[in-house]
Amino acid sequence: MKFPSDFLFGYSWSGFQFEMGLPGSEVESDWWVWVHDKENIFSGLVSGDLPENGPAYWHLYKKDHDIAESLGMDAMRGGIEWARIFPKPTFDVKVDVEKDENGNIISIDVPERAIEELEKLANMDALNHYREIYSDWKERGKTFILNLYHWPLPLWLHDPIAVRKLGPDRAPSGWLDERSVVEFTKFAAFIAYHLDDLVDMWSTMNEPNVVYEQGYTRPQSGFPPGYLSHEAAEKAKLNLMQAHARAYDAIKEHSDKPVGVIYAYKWIDAEDEAAEKAVLELRRRDYDFVDGLYSGKSLTAGERKDFKGRVDWVGVNYYSRLLFVTFGDSVRLLEGYGFVSPRGGYAKSGRPASDFGWEIYPEGLEKLLVELNYRYELPLLITENGMADAVDRYRPYYLVSHLAAIHRAMGKGADVRGYLHWSLTDNYEWAQGFRMRFGLVMVDFETKKRYLRPSALVFREIATRKEIPEELEHLADVNAITAR
Repeated sequence: MKFPSDFLFGYSWSGFQFEMGLPGSEVESDWWVWVHDKENIFSGLVSGDLPENGPAYWHLYKKDHDIAESLGMDAMRGGIEWARIFPKPTFDVKVDVEKDENGNIISIDVPERAIEELEKLANMDALNHYREIYSDWKERGKTFILNLYHWPLPLWLHDPIAVRKLGPDRAPSGWLDERSVVEFTKFAAFIAYHLDDLVDMWSTMNEPNVVYEQGYTRPQSGFPPGYLSHEAAEKAKLNLMQAHARAYDAIKEHSDKPVGVIYAYKWIDAEDEAAEKAVLELRRRDYDFVDGLYSGKSLTAGERKDFKGRVDWVGVNYYSRLLFVTFGDSVRLLEGYGFVSPRGGYAKSGRPASDFGWEIYPEGLEKLLVELNYRYELPLLITENGMADAVDRYRPYYLVSHLAAIHRAMGKGADVRGYLHWSLTDNYEWAQGFRMRFGLVMVDFETKKRYLRPSALVFREIATRKEIPEELEHLADVNAITAR
C-alpha cells in the first residue's frame, strides 16, 4: 500500500493543550478560567487537572521536533493562542466593516495602519517566540500548516463563567457577539502579515462545530460556556462562518498560500435500510458549515455570495462514527457504538473502544473521504486522527487500519494530500485533563520526559517508507482485535 512521494506524514497540536507546563508559559483565556473554576471542578464538569502542568511544548519544542523528525514526520499543523498575542482588548483599533441590508458582515478591511496599531497592543515577545518555534521546524525542511483558532478566546471577548451566571447579554459572550467576527479578522490579518513567510498552508479554525455544539447544546459536556440554547448555537455557528470568510479575505491580502478550514467529521451511519433517508439528511446538516463556505449556500446562513469560494482545502478530523436506527417515524442514536461506546471496553459491534469510549471504525473514514471528495472536489488533508489509549494496546491497529482506509479512498479518487496524527505527545485533553492519552509519545507530566510508545515505531516505519509495508499489513485488520 504505497502513498505518493509527496504525501505528508506528521502531527497536529494546539496551543492550550500543549504549550504550558513550565513557568512562564501560562496564558489566561476563557478555557483557562473555565478549567480553574471551583464550581466546575467540584461538580465534575472538568477534571481538576490544570493546563499549567502540561507537556511544555512552549519550552521543549526542539525536543519534540527532534522526535518528530526521527519518526519520519515531514509536516506539522500548529497554532497561535489568540489570548497570548492579545491579552488586552483590540476593540479600539478601527477597521472598515461593511454590512448588507440584513446586518450581515460582508466585508472587513484591515489596513496596514490598523496592523501598526495592533502591534502596540500585541505581546510581540510571544509572537517572536512563535516565530522561533516555527522557524526551527521550517529550517528542518518541513511543511508547516498554521491554524489560527483552536477554541480558547481572549477573556475580554468571552467570559464563560459570567455568561453562565448572568446570561450572554450581560457578559462578554464570545461567538454570540458579532464583534468577535471583526476582532478575529484583525487577528488573522495581523498574524498573516507577520508570519506568512513561515507558512505553507493556512487554516482559519479547527472544529468550529465542536465550539457551537458542545458549548450551547450539551451543557454537561464540560465545554464553555455551558449555556443551553439552540438559538445561541445557531448564532454562534453563523458568526463562526462569517469569521472564517472574513479571515480568509484578510489572509489573502498578505498571502498567496491556500487557506482552508478544519472540521470535526464523523461518519453518520444507518443501522437499517429504513433509517437511510434520515441519515442522509443528518449528514447534509453536518456538512452545512463547509457547504456554506464552498457554495455560498447553507441552512444557517441562507445564500451568501460573500461566503462562496472561501475555502481552498478541507481539513478532516476523524475519530469514529455515530449509528442511527429507525424509531417510529424518525431515527434515534444507538448507544454502544461509535462515540457512545464503553470507555476502554468494547462496542456492541465487538470492536474495541478507546479510553474515551470511541469505537475503532476505519470504514467510516474511507466512506467520508469519498463523499467529501465528490461534494467539494478540493484537496483533503487528514488533520487529526488517533485514539486515547494509555497502554498503546490498540493504537497500532487504529493507526494502520485508518491509513489503509485512506489508501482505499485515494484509490477511489479522493484527493488526500497527507495524514497528521493526533498527536505526537500526550496532551491536556480539555475538560478531561490528563486522563486521555493520545500521544505516539508518552509524557511524564512531572518530569516532562518523553518516551516512545510501540505505535511510534509503527508510524516511523510507514512514514519513512511512504507505504504500509507488507510486514505491517496485518495491523489493518480490525477483526483481529474484535471480541468474539
